[in-house]
Amino acid sequence: MSPSIKSTVDITQSDFQQITQVIEYYFNGLYNGDTQLLDNIFQNESWLITPCGRRNKKQWLKDVANRASPKELQQDYLFSILAIDIISDQAMVKVYCPIFEFKYIDFLGLIKSDNQWQIVSKMYTDVAVQSS
Repeated sequence: MSPSIKSTVDITQSDFQQITQVIEYYFNGLYNGDTQLLDNIFQNESWLITPCGRRNKKQWLKDVANRASPKELQQDYLFSILAIDIISDQAMVKVYCPIFEFKYIDFLGLIKSDNQWQIVSKMYTDVAVQSS
């Protein structure tokens, strides 16, 4: 499925490529349980928020490190980008992340700082629960 892409100002192809690369790193980090890769793409002040709670980056990376990865569990790699909205030096990316028994939709907020795109926030929910 091709993602929908919106931009209210001119963006460069390089910005789009950098954002999609960060998201691919995100998918690979989640799938492989690669906390170093995830650490590199999230700003230190990042928060991960669900309707039931919130974690800072440090706690989330610790949780990722202490669980079996989807790759170790031989789960299919079915991540996908659903939408990208870019405005100047900010972006919001909607992604589908089916891992473990969950079917997450994540909204990832990105900021371009020092000519580099990084994730500054993650909001996510399990859509499988909502459709039950």
